[in-house]
Amino acid sequence: MATVITDDCINCAACEPECPNTAIYEGGVEYQHQGSAHRALSDDFFYIIPDRCSECVGFFDEEACAVVCPVDCCIPDPDRPETEVQLIERARILHPDENFGDSFPSRFSDDAGGDDAGEPAAEAGSAATEGAAAATPAPAAAATPAPAAAATPAPAAPVVEASSVLDFPVPVLCRSCEGEYEVDFRFLTPGTVLRCPLCQASFSPGQRVFLEISRRLDRYVDLMNAEVDRHESAVKDEVESHEANIADIKEASADELRRIVESLLERPRRSMFG
Repeated sequence: MATVITDDCINCAACEPECPNTAIYEGGVEYQHQGSAHRALSDDFFYIIPDRCSECVGFFDEEACAVVCPVDCCIPDPDRPETEVQLIERARILHPDENFGDSFPSRFSDDAGGDDAGEPAAEAGSAATEGAAAATPAPAAAATPAPAAAATPAPAAPVVEASSVLDFPVPVLCRSCEGEYEVDFRFLTPGTVLRCPLCQASFSPGQRVFLEISRRLDRYVDLMNAEVDRHESAVKDEVESHEANIADIKEASADELRRIVESLLERPRRSMFG
């Protein structure tokens, strides 16, 4: 089945550059297919041309538009069911110079997506999610990631706070140039439009991406705080052991010095008068 964009679309344009088949057009814009122009399928929202959609079979193990959509409005069209064989054949027709071979990425593969691929949005409450929700999303122009060297996290306090997770650098793989760059977690809020610093391709994280990273960073906070507790406990035990050892050494030294002094000092002699 081809993918369709519902009327929940917010016209963020994140999906258009991600499509490997050039099947996505802005609302009201005529599309090109088989050498001729055709009337736009939607005047209000971005739309997908069914005859050019291969559900990214042959290119990715997930539909690229659905991955970047911040409102999850790119969904399979229930009125147009198609098999993997049909979709890879369409990809071969659209890309005659591409050698897909017998093994190719596909959302139909057993390991595509994951256990949480269809999981609904989780309730608010996790540490990282709450922290990110409290942060004001940066505008698109300000979302260009800073150099990786400046994004190296350095804990400023013994305990990792949720707010510090917002500055945690998240690696992003550009689907256009396949280059990797880093973006602070605060910029992965759904609806924020980012651009690859290498090729300027746009990327807008969807809710699923945000929640998966949020859950992982929650575990990171728990692990880091557990390590801090372990370290503090070990330091406390070491300090107590150190102080006890010092006290024992002082006491033993005092006893030994006392015996030395007593052995070297002559006892006072008694006079003839007693």
